[in-house]
Amino acid sequence: MEVDENEPTTRTVQARFVSDVGEEAGPPLALPINVTKEQLELICNALLKNEQQTPYLFFVNDDEIKESVEQTVDSKRLNAEDVLDIVYQPQAVFRVRAVSRCTSTMPGHAEAVVSLAFSPNSIHLASGSGDKTLRLWDLNTETPHYTCTGHRQWVMCVAWAPDSLKVASACKAGEIRIWSPDTGKQLGRPLVGHKKWISCLSWEPYHRNAECRYLASAGNDNDARIWDVVLGTCVKVIAGHTAAVTAVRWGGSGLLYTSSRDRTVKMWRAEDGVLCKTFTGHAHWVNNLALNTDYVLRTGPFHPVMDKFKMYGDGADKDALKQLALERYEQVCPDGVESFVSCSDDFTLYLWRANQKQFVTRMTGHQNVVNDVKYSPDVKFIASASFDKSIRLWRAGDGAFICALRGHVQAVYTVSWSADSRLVLSGSKDSTLKVWSVKERKLVQELPGHADEVYGVDWAPDGSRVASGGKDKVLKLWAY
Repeated sequence: MEVDENEPTTRTVQARFVSDVGEEAGPPLALPINVTKEQLELICNALLKNEQQTPYLFFVNDDEIKESVEQTVDSKRLNAEDVLDIVYQPQAVFRVRAVSRCTSTMPGHAEAVVSLAFSPNSIHLASGSGDKTLRLWDLNTETPHYTCTGHRQWVMCVAWAPDSLKVASACKAGEIRIWSPDTGKQLGRPLVGHKKWISCLSWEPYHRNAECRYLASAGNDNDARIWDVVLGTCVKVIAGHTAAVTAVRWGGSGLLYTSSRDRTVKMWRAEDGVLCKTFTGHAHWVNNLALNTDYVLRTGPFHPVMDKFKMYGDGADKDALKQLALERYEQVCPDGVESFVSCSDDFTLYLWRANQKQFVTRMTGHQNVVNDVKYSPDVKFIASASFDKSIRLWRAGDGAFICALRGHVQAVYTVSWSADSRLVLSGSKDSTLKVWSVKERKLVQELPGHADEVYGVDWAPDGSRVASGGKDKVLKLWAY
């Protein structure tokens, strides 16, 4: 049989599928160079023996395969004789839709709403205000549930325990109070010890202690403290900063991270309060911190995709939940070494790894104070909010700049991610919220409605809704 010399022969390439943590899915395969993304998905699902087809993203040398391997490889002029590593990443199974309308405007606070947060199980919402109260809202009827009184000053921050069974609030007088969302009553006595106001609260992660008994606070009196909320006592005073402590994060491996106006970030052992490291580099106040494990630590055993938490409640098996929380933590942080980002008044952010003294990278580009920074739940992106009216997206692995999102006409105060990491929400001094698409790098939804500056925004961990509050004293709920 004669071979037609004009007939094109399809080049093949030796390729192996590798997960983003380096695990190989089967032996190398000879694939036609023009294999498409859809075909790769079928092959990958078959290699991994997935019962249900999982959607994947594929990358060669950090370049996403959008059409076919050929396009990606040829554009990079890779040597087709080598074994090509195709990195596969499962896409989020569920999709969060961009919120687009205000479902409720809930008045009740007599002063500005300073802070707000959804509970990890997305069932409750708490807000703290300049009227010295914490309010708990019923999300089924979207009405006020309880007004918690007792604070003598503005309620500056609220933080939910990872089991969703209690919420802490801290005020300008330096007092912390713990509340039950089911009764609206105060649990135990107030936690007193800080000499000045408290700027941040962080609970011990669920996988380290399912009793959710310990709470860390960052004070303007230069100290951080660890509290036993059951006994109502201060267990440790963590002193070492020479100016106000602006943020505290309780990491999953038993470390506390604190940022301060003394321009440093410090890392401490939570069990005995010993200083492990001081991270220096910023030239001005450090305003905030974000850990790459923030989302899994915040939600603990509450996985947004799981069947609406049938296993939770009083009869829940705490050991099973603790194991679940630990598994979720280890997926994000397999070696127990956390990465974190600090943002500062010096217009920059720094990316750090807990086991390195030197920063990984210095992230520049903002033209004004950087006020807030958050990791995406899938830990692939970092979003920063600045007084230069923009939000910037960065690659979480190496801090590389991705894009600037512009559209606000005043300072951006805060950002929050959707649970599937596809959308970013921003709240601004210009009285609007905006929803941005990470993939398209553009504005998807403008949410006007507040009459004044927006101080607090939060996207429920299950993706169902967004809450916002600010200077106009009302709380707004937004849904698709």
